[in-house]
Amino acid sequence: MATEVEETAGHAAESAGHAAEAVGMPQLDFSTFSNQIFWLVLTLLAIYFILSRIALPRIASVLAERQGTITNDIAAAEELKLKAVEAEDAYNKALAEARAEANRIIAETKAEIQVDLDKAIAKADAEIGVKTAEAEKAISAIRESAADNVKEVAKEAAKEIVAVLGGSADARSITSAVTARLKGASR
Repeated sequence: MATEVEETAGHAAESAGHAAEAVGMPQLDFSTFSNQIFWLVLTLLAIYFILSRIALPRIASVLAERQGTITNDIAAAEELKLKAVEAEDAYNKALAEARAEANRIIAETKAEIQVDLDKAIAKADAEIGVKTAEAEKAISAIRESAADNVKEVAKEAAKEIVAVLGGSADARSITSAVTARLKGASR
């Protein structure tokens, strides 16, 4: 029995040894290489047809759509840029025209103000001339009345002085003496 057990153990060890040799990597088993190559080629062809018929056309259409969108966006940006340049030119032109119009209005207003100012100055000069003439007339009248008043005062004073000194003089001799003295003083 011991020998049977040993034989059985020996056969089991031998079976395990063969099983261990056969258990390795199945991909490296030379007996299945033709099978593996067939399935490899079949799988690669299936992947190629799936990619070329389904996935790659979808990817190509997405890329073409993106390229079209980018091209359209660039064209739209160029159009907007041109419009912006045109708008800026129009703005600058309108600004220049507005400045020119403002300068024209300023010049017209200055001219109108100058005309009004010249009229006011002419009117003021005329009024001043009139008042000056009136003042000169008044001064002449005052001078004449002052000279007459001086004559009258001088006559009265001479009469009083002659009377105080104890003399007598008639009004005619006093008037002729005062007039002669005033004519001599005015020279």
